[in-house]
Amino acid sequence: MDRAILRCLQRHGRMTHAELSDKVHLSPSACHRRVQRMEAAGVIRDYVALLDPRSVGRIATVFVEIRLTGQSDEILDAFEKAVARVPDVLECHLMAGSADYLLKVVARDSEDFAQIHRRHLARLPHVAQMQSSFALKTVFRTTAFPV
Repeated sequence: MDRAILRCLQRHGRMTHAELSDKVHLSPSACHRRVQRMEAAGVIRDYVALLDPRSVGRIATVFVEIRLTGQSDEILDAFEKAVARVPDVLECHLMAGSADYLLKVVARDSEDFAQIHRRHLARLPHVAQMQSSFALKTVFRTTAFPV
């Protein structure tokens, strides 16, 4: 039952508890208790509005692979703190493989990305090498986890 609730909420987070209980065939009070329990347990972390990138002028998606000068805790911590302050970076992942980090960056266009690169990315601490790849097309995008 919890999985059914989670599937519904991931796709329609604004649905009321009454609508949700109808979808999962559970009484509104039981459904509400389950949602509250999952919120308290941290299974449901937050509710957000997902924006259309084109509507907010962020047409370009760029994936940036970054290699650092070392792997010490101090170097990793300094990089992670600095990259978290770059507003155009939507995601930052510590990687296994040739790159230490993979960033997902959004920009208005290639010129805007060049400015983001110059103002923010090139100034990140301990960066040894950076490689950027522009997404040509987003085939699909989801925030829903398979549950």
